[in-house]
Amino acid sequence: MRNGRAFWLFVGPFAAGLLVFVYVPIGWSLLLSFFDARNTVTPSEFVGLRNYADMLTDAPFLRSLGTFSLFAVFIVPLTFVLALALALLVNQISFMKAFFRSVFFLPTACSYVVASLVWKLSIFNGVRFGLANTVLGWFGAEPVAWTVSTSPPWYWLVLVTLRLWLQLGFYLILFLAGLQRIPQHLYEAAWIDGASRGWQTLRYITLPQLRTTSVAVLLLLLIAAYQAFDEFYNVLGTDRGYPPFARPPLIYLYYTALGSGGQDFGHGSAGAVILTLLIAGVTLLQGRVITR
Repeated sequence: MRNGRAFWLFVGPFAAGLLVFVYVPIGWSLLLSFFDARNTVTPSEFVGLRNYADMLTDAPFLRSLGTFSLFAVFIVPLTFVLALALALLVNQISFMKAFFRSVFFLPTACSYVVASLVWKLSIFNGVRFGLANTVLGWFGAEPVAWTVSTSPPWYWLVLVTLRLWLQLGFYLILFLAGLQRIPQHLYEAAWIDGASRGWQTLRYITLPQLRTTSVAVLLLLLIAAYQAFDEFYNVLGTDRGYPPFARPPLIYLYYTALGSGGQDFGHGSAGAVILTLLIAGVTLLQGRVITR
């Protein structure tokens, strides 16, 4: 009984917060998705699956899923490869390993909003005083409107580099933890058998031993790409609203549920449920395929 009281003393407040601020809103959102709830979070008229049918035939919502797919195509493999490469390099060095690990992990603690404003106002500012345009000016190139240019779509460079800087260190730590769990005697046995210390040990020992970590990293990267909101909203949004291009699903659902044209919680909740089911389905499929 004493252990039980101590358990609930520590876990109880967090469990209550999780229930009130996470599970109850999720359940209420699921309920609202079957009702016509406009300008109110109280269910009014039951419409069944009509909200789902409307969202699945809504062209802007489907385009937002395409925006996510394009973002994932860029950010998932790029983060995976760079995080693995940096983890291999950090794992090989014999001095200041903790320093480099901390330096790469430090951006993870930065707020997405703050980093987005730094990228937008300092690095990729559309005027000639931004860092990127200053460097281009050294080579005689004209300034680029990074966040509003659609032909070519330079805003993808801003969004991808921002997300890459913010999340690379976290996945580097995951890979580094996986590398440190690989038994050293596997490498020693391979070297005795004549394997090279480069590509052969990487291909036949390191990568197979990192399979579990790789699956986890890919799943986390994919889920994080689906949940992209802060960098898109803060980099591309202006005082006049969000532009019609590069709208990921959460941006579209935000304007559906809380837009100036009227709060439509029914369709917004249905879109959120569809997105959740899509994330769960793709995650399960990807995990099964990679495991096989």
